[in-house]
Amino acid sequence: MDPTPRFWSTAGTGALLAVLGVVFARPVLVVGAASVGAIVLARQYAFLRAVQRLDDGLSVDVATDAQFVRRDERTELTLSVSVPSGAPLGLAVTAELPAVAGPVDRAERTVRLDPGAESGTATVSVEWPVVGRATVPEPTVSVADASGLFTESYRRGGETEIRVEPRQPRNVHVGEGGDAVGAPFGGHRTDQYGQGTDPAELREYAPGDSVSNIDWKATARLAYPHVREYEVETDRRTVMVVDHRARLATGPEGERPLDYLRELALVVADAAATADDPLGYYAVGDDGLTAELRPSTTTDHYREVQTLLHGLAPTEGRTPGGSARGVADTRRAADLLADDDTDFGGTLVPYFGASERYVQRIAGDSLFETVRTRVGRLDGTHWVLLFTDDSDRTRLRETVRAAQARGHHVVVFLAPSVLFETGGLADLDAAYDRFVEFESFRRELDRIDRVSAYEVGPGERLNAVLSGDRRR
Repeated sequence: MDPTPRFWSTAGTGALLAVLGVVFARPVLVVGAASVGAIVLARQYAFLRAVQRLDDGLSVDVATDAQFVRRDERTELTLSVSVPSGAPLGLAVTAELPAVAGPVDRAERTVRLDPGAESGTATVSVEWPVVGRATVPEPTVSVADASGLFTESYRRGGETEIRVEPRQPRNVHVGEGGDAVGAPFGGHRTDQYGQGTDPAELREYAPGDSVSNIDWKATARLAYPHVREYEVETDRRTVMVVDHRARLATGPEGERPLDYLRELALVVADAAATADDPLGYYAVGDDGLTAELRPSTTTDHYREVQTLLHGLAPTEGRTPGGSARGVADTRRAADLLADDDTDFGGTLVPYFGASERYVQRIAGDSLFETVRTRVGRLDGTHWVLLFTDDSDRTRLRETVRAAQARGHHVVVFLAPSVLFETGGLADLDAAYDRFVEFESFRRELDRIDRVSAYEVGPGERLNAVLSGDRRR
């Protein structure tokens, strides 16, 4: 509880009366000072009781129309305030915004309730210019004594998290040799027939077949009982290994190899969640493993995988000595911000610390070692999905074989370097020759037992490379 200037002026008046009463020996002035003090104390007690009653019945909620938003886009925040029994005091509830959000006038994000009012809402449009995770703090409740002697401010409600994503790539192509494929990964087909949902074959009825499997339409058409077999569906244990090293940061945001690979990885994660398939996730940076989630089927697990993918950014890269570029500068900035207890400093700390958060530092090629030490040791057979580029084909070939060696099925999603390099399409004939080399490498991977390989990239750039006579 905070006193107002009016409180201090009233208290000063009472103190003056007390002093004058003593100096001039006028008891009436002392009585007046005591009366002023009693009034102030009564007002204070009544205000505290009113604030307590208000807080007991107060409900404050902040809702957003989107948990994920693209950088520089807007989302609507709605502040809802309710006091079912009626507000005993006038109050103002303000939705607070993190430092990384765009400016919004305080009056626009404030709900004011007069005494006796029961509810109110305010909706504002907020811009998000910084990629990362932003936390909208608890709203601030401000109340004032009716006589203007006291005020009180406190936080109520809950925090709201917003994920600000990089710009989404357009025209994502997934295919083989320039030809798009509709579903490079999906389905749960096996070589077994039985109960399922996908029709497999129609055959004549044989003794021992269940009557419930008879296809009566086919039987009527063929004049003899026929049984419809269905493809058996099984859970597909899937492990995603997503490469987000510095070399995948070529190009502007939203058009980098990582942006296209992430979009496809999000589709795979959503498909796994829809089918309740066990899903594992490993993210690989320049210095090692940045995220590790073993296969699971819980709702929270799928949500965490999607959250990690949304927040994925290229790592700093390595110097020849093995340390990350810019790490020293980042560490110094993080150390300075660690002593900053302001809201602004608290907001920036996670951004400066993120580049150094590794589950495990790995010597040598981090992608190969992650597949060898983590994926290669998983029990049972898994579908291993690699999301990377073709810049180190020799090591990638070894990585694919390491994933395939223990009986796993491997699907490789490759971002061709020629489609992302600055000026890479200035000479379309040269770009075509480079894509032919890439296609030869992709087919080489695709010919390995239990391995499929696809290119991933901007469709319009690939069409330019393969246009006209070059495509024929």
